[in-house]
Amino acid sequence: MHNHFNGLKTAALLGGMFALLLVIGSLIASGTGNSAFIWIFAVIGLATTAYGYWNSDKIAIRSMQAYPVSEQEQPAMYRIVGQLSLSAGQPMPRLYVSPTAAPNAFATGRNPQNAAVCCTEGILNLLDERELRGVLGHELMHVYNRDILTSSVAAAVAGVVTSVAQFMLFFGGGDRRNANPLAMIATALLAPLAASLIQMAISRTREYDADEDGATLTNDPLALASALRKLETGVQRAPLPEDQRLVNTSHLMIANPFLGGAKKLFSTHPPMADRIARLEKMAGRPLG
Repeated sequence: MHNHFNGLKTAALLGGMFALLLVIGSLIASGTGNSAFIWIFAVIGLATTAYGYWNSDKIAIRSMQAYPVSEQEQPAMYRIVGQLSLSAGQPMPRLYVSPTAAPNAFATGRNPQNAAVCCTEGILNLLDERELRGVLGHELMHVYNRDILTSSVAAAVAGVVTSVAQFMLFFGGGDRRNANPLAMIATALLAPLAASLIQMAISRTREYDADEDGATLTNDPLALASALRKLETGVQRAPLPEDQRLVNTSHLMIANPFLGGAKKLFSTHPPMADRIARLEKMAGRPLG
């Protein structure tokens, strides 16, 4: 597998997120004359990160209302994941299916020993076994590259930044006589945007890496390319509802589960056309 410097990406991501928290805390501290706010927001960030790390699998599985499946219930899924896990020399993750027609899949968990892979009923009905193998190879590489930790921490800390910034915008930082109102408003508006952009940049790189490594694991880049083509059309036909719980976990999924518009501009997923083109280049020829 390739070294995509995920540790460096994680450090950069966390550094940027925590810097935003400290800036907000500093501004509120300047308005109240109490530096404790800096430490309060740092502790909030640490606590949220720890919670996201230890519970990322439970949060994602619960948000999709997924249920565990046995080998008898999903023989193809079990066979594929078992073969790929063995090839990678990694433990077999827990397998789940989400009862939704929206075609998608995701992997979650803090490490390969505590990982889970989930497919929706929609993707199991949409893809043939070769394409499903390509998708599951992609998802397993997220686990093996420790991408789930990165994305879980990103989502958790970005959520804190957004919540705190909104609180600051609507309720201020305490003693408004000492606060800089323009700085308060600017930070409250720009901090969530900055957090989203950091999360988006890391997540898009993470998807490209998982595509490449997953195609290497399955030795079949065109299978994943074919699956991505079907998923792009399938999501348009059956998108997920933009429920906040689903929005919070959508970055884990192999395809952006929502329709286009403004959300597409700030999507954590790179364009499907770019991903397919990269996979076709790996295979040395275009699909079909």
